[in-house]
Amino acid sequence: MRLSAIVMGALLPMLAATAAPGAVLPAVHAAGYMIVPTGHVPKKYDGGFSIYTAAWPLLLRYPGRQFQSGLFGTWMAAQYAGRRPQHFYSDIEGGLGWWRSTRFPTAAPKFHLGGVAYNFRAIADAPGNGAGSWQHPRGKYGVAQLSPRLLFPPDGLTLKPGVDGQLFGYGYLPLPLTDPQATTDGKRIAMGNHCWTLFLNTRNFKGPVCFFTPYFWNHQAVKHPRLIGKLLDSRWANPGKPFQMETQYLPAAMSRMGADTYARLGKVSFPSNADGTAVVLNRLVCYTRKALWNSVQAWFNGGPPASGQLSIKQGFVEHFRPKLWSTWMLYARETPKRWRAKLPWNRFAGAFLPDPISYGFRWNRQLVHSGPDGFRAILPRYYRLLHIGRQFQWQPVHVRDVPDATRLKQIHFYPQRRRLPKPYTTPDGPESSFKKPGPVAGPFHAYLSDGSVVTYYWYRFEDQPALLHADLTEAERNKMQKRFDMLERHWTITQNYLPPPTHGSLTYLDPAQIVSPPKRFAIGYVPIVTRQQWAKGHAQAR
Repeated sequence: MRLSAIVMGALLPMLAATAAPGAVLPAVHAAGYMIVPTGHVPKKYDGGFSIYTAAWPLLLRYPGRQFQSGLFGTWMAAQYAGRRPQHFYSDIEGGLGWWRSTRFPTAAPKFHLGGVAYNFRAIADAPGNGAGSWQHPRGKYGVAQLSPRLLFPPDGLTLKPGVDGQLFGYGYLPLPLTDPQATTDGKRIAMGNHCWTLFLNTRNFKGPVCFFTPYFWNHQAVKHPRLIGKLLDSRWANPGKPFQMETQYLPAAMSRMGADTYARLGKVSFPSNADGTAVVLNRLVCYTRKALWNSVQAWFNGGPPASGQLSIKQGFVEHFRPKLWSTWMLYARETPKRWRAKLPWNRFAGAFLPDPISYGFRWNRQLVHSGPDGFRAILPRYYRLLHIGRQFQWQPVHVRDVPDATRLKQIHFYPQRRRLPKPYTTPDGPESSFKKPGPVAGPFHAYLSDGSVVTYYWYRFEDQPALLHADLTEAERNKMQKRFDMLERHWTITQNYLPPPTHGSLTYLDPAQIVSPPKRFAIGYVPIVTRQQWAKGHAQAR
């Protein structure tokens, strides 16, 4: 149904007050959430979670730094005995995706940690990377390296090029690497010992990678006493987590012709199998404390070694509901919310559940086209705005039905030139925690598939900068060192930790990130990235 001239007369001035017919409107993009429906999880499953999420290039080419979107993932916050405190936000919300802060972009997603301290006063994305500056850090020291085999670049973990729908397994589980403390920053503010640790399951790396220091969370309680005992350093996880895909910016364009408004979307792709289906989430599990915490704590207290393998018997496997729920909209920045129109996702696809613990899409092949390899679903690119009932909605149209005068067919979403990326650096003064006591070996270099080169050194675990800034005494760091040595001797990167997926295959990490310690430092040391910069002459994966 075409919009009436009266309705369009009211709408168009809001879309672009001065736009002439056929003019492309400014500041247009698509954004929204893909929300995955799941059931209720009992409260006792508060010991962390694991998840398998598909990794794929959402856009076939990188459109510039405005592009920001996660792939399917979740947010993990603390669990409270009563209501959640008012005006309070803190969680772990990272995952696969693309960010405006990305300096070395690739068509494939990268993985960030995304730890958010109280109301975003500190953010930690990777070991050595977070909010603020090195002069005024707000999370740069919030994550400590745990794996002696995997580099974690400040720009995010890079996947092996060519990923197209394979599953990336990860989870956050607490490890008792520290002991509870009676003080924080010298004040009588108790600090817990929950070291929330990232575990991965990929084809070429498995196991723990790094962890948020308890101080990253509890430091905020020093200035805000109402937070004492309410943060992730001492609280267990809320089992009831949302599973969504959050998209903040996809490139789009909009133009009007008389009483009609047309739009064009960037080349947005999703995975697809030969039968027109794809699984994007698999085996979401929430765990009790018995799954890992209890056995590791007993080990550290003198008991037998813990295998590190999560007990599925102590897990709650979430079941999906066969519903597709999207809030994706395409609109101009100036468009009031009441006039913003949704993209018709229920026409593109339906929910596809090959089993109760797998969720994906069954594509409408009349609207969603296959990619050049035949195993990719590309969403419709051209749309016309319709007024249906009391709502506006975009209707997919064929390119031949879009008037040439809209000038949408000539839009080029991809930058012709890119500026040289700014390098990530760390303090190099002789008194900085990167130099004193400093590394034992290095520098070493790793050339990544994103076109960057990372410089890294080997540090004794307890001497890494993050732990020197974690409000720990030397005796407490010595105790952590002994526990790390125990883990390193017994936990390898080839054994299973997370329960394996029940559907699909695993993706690979960029193998350049997987390293081995020098022979003299085989036990007790970790690699710390100190710099990431553009590698001149090094081919970048697109």
